Amino acid sequence: MAGIKSLAKETAVYGLSSIVGRFLNWCLVPLYVYLFPTEEYGIVSYLYSFTAVMLVILNYGMETGFFRFANKEPDPDKVYATSLTSVGTTSLLFIILLTLFLSPVSELILLPHHSLYVWLLGVTVAVDAFSNIPFAYLRYRKKALRFAGIKLLNIALNIALNLFFLLCCPALMKHFPGLVSWFYEPAGGESFGIGWIFVANLISSLIVMACLLPEIRKNRFGIEGRLLRKMLAYSWPLLILGVAGIMSQNMGQMLIPYIFKGSEEAARSMVGIYGANIKIAIVMVMFTQAFRYAYEPFIFAQAKNDGESRRLAYCDAMKFFLIFGLFIFLGVMFFLPILKHFISPSYWPGLRVVPVMMLAELCFGIFFNLSMWYKLTDRTQWGMYLSLLCFVLMLGLNLLLVPAIGIPDGYMGAAWAALISYFAVMTVSYFLGRKYYPLPYQLGRMGLYILFAGALYYAGMYIDTLFPVWLLYAVRVIFLCIYIGTVIIAERIPLPGIRRAKRQ
Repeated sequence: MAGIKSLAKETAVYGLSSIVGRFLNWCLVPLYVYLFPTEEYGIVSYLYSFTAVMLVILNYGMETGFFRFANKEPDPDKVYATSLTSVGTTSLLFIILLTLFLSPVSELILLPHHSLYVWLLGVTVAVDAFSNIPFAYLRYRKKALRFAGIKLLNIALNIALNLFFLLCCPALMKHFPGLVSWFYEPAGGESFGIGWIFVANLISSLIVMACLLPEIRKNRFGIEGRLLRKMLAYSWPLLILGVAGIMSQNMGQMLIPYIFKGSEEAARSMVGIYGANIKIAIVMVMFTQAFRYAYEPFIFAQAKNDGESRRLAYCDAMKFFLIFGLFIFLGVMFFLPILKHFISPSYWPGLRVVPVMMLAELCFGIFFNLSMWYKLTDRTQWGMYLSLLCFVLMLGLNLLLVPAIGIPDGYMGAAWAALISYFAVMTVSYFLGRKYYPLPYQLGRMGLYILFAGALYYAGMYIDTLFPVWLLYAVRVIFLCIYIGTVIIAERIPLPGIRRAKRQ
């Protein structure tokens, strides 16, 4: 249980930076959707879906490989230097190639008139890929507070720069043009518009990389060939896994413009609506990400222990992940009528994707939790196979469902494709794990939690028209308290106040 407490503590610290940061970034969505029409916000969502894929490619599994070999090799600093130099070299090469072939790349992704946007985000993703290795080093050294502080600084800078470029500069151009016209005045009379979003992102990423200089300069750059070959052999299946996984996560946003190529404005509008609404479901993504930051160091550290304690720790981690994931699902769905006001009413038809995407992300989180069996047994090729399976399912279902539903609701096909695909690979991974690294998961208890949460969800939705608004939310809060109380009793979680009372 001590290991679980440590995991929970680190998840809380990482979660603070992830949840607060994502929430603050989430607050930029209303700014974007009120300043720019749906088709322009669609370009933002569309481009960020590609940059997410490129970030995984430029990391090529070296982050997880670093954790594996830092705990395995006698000299962790040599592992860090090799990882840092390797990723730094490939990131720099990517920037050079993108600059040389910018026009054909922009045409390939259907944005031939927005090549500068493509370049700005390309450089940003290369900088972020390089910075991920020092961030991994902080996690390895368990410097969670420094990690969280720099992550929050990144978010704060990005938000401040967005507000400056999108709100302050237009006001200054109107009243005091001499202050900002030297850099802000649109060339040829055309506004740079959403381009300032990408400029803000690049500047904040560069400043964050500067903050990581103590970790970057900790060891001399250098690559040990033998070690790099071993790390690449371990990590290349994780690259396939990561690319397939992230493409699956962003499949809808990436495919819609290609599926409806003849209706560019309608396609971008759909991407904008879809992208804005899945931001509401991002709470589940934040929780999964926070858990991931703490879980990878946790499983490799637990692997050093002997006996059944480590297996029980893995099982407890799965159980409590599900418990908290179900709680987040209930909380968001119960208060969705309030949360929807963070986006413009013109985007509300897309609210139907929220419950579907939240369940999809919960299945993806469980799939990630289950992934420890092939990481600990060095069968990372199975992660590749599972991600490819997910990718094929996602691609096929998107190509089937999105055009079948058509304009303007095709994004619902993307949401259902995500849920079906994640559920399928989660199930397959579980049965493979039983063969290669069997663990005594408490399936019966976890199944009861799912049924109980489902019953509370349907009860909370059923009373929607039975009570006035204030009473409706009061009842839903009571439902959440019932869920928490049931978990506390079932898991026999000690309450500090009660414990102190007994001692007295």
